[in-house]
Amino acid sequence: MKITLIAVGKIKERYLEDAIGEYAKRLGRYCRLEMIQVADEKTPDKAGQALTRQIKDREGDRILAHVREGMYVVALAVEGQMMSSEELASRIDKLGIGGISHIAFIIGGSLGLSRAVLDRADLLLSFSPMTFPHQLMRVILLEQIYRSFQILAGTPYHK
Repeated sequence: MKITLIAVGKIKERYLEDAIGEYAKRLGRYCRLEMIQVADEKTPDKAGQALTRQIKDREGDRILAHVREGMYVVALAVEGQMMSSEELASRIDKLGIGGISHIAFIIGGSLGLSRAVLDRADLLLSFSPMTFPHQLMRVILLEQIYRSFQILAGTPYHK
């Protein structure tokens, strides 16, 4: 299976790069991982609704340029479905059994995702009603994908 992580913005902190690298290495045993960073837009303080929508649309266009036919797209969105680690593992397993060989996970920028990205998604996934820094969310997501493969393999990691 191939997993693609498409995320807005660059990682700025070394400790986050290290954590992402560690989970990328661990995931190499279970899938082919591709990580794509798209440029974020500068957001002025107190941006109005129209400017916010324009920024999300520009970032969304950059994201969608990497989404391919046949990908199962999971967009991280606060309004998405919450699931346990076991439920995520089961979803990944069922997708693979059902013939899906490529899953793309999408993390938006600080303003969230454009309507076009949300509409393209096959699943909207929420980790929490809380807000997390989008850079940290990459680590959390990669850990949960790794945990999913560990659950499916029956290892004690996830306990």
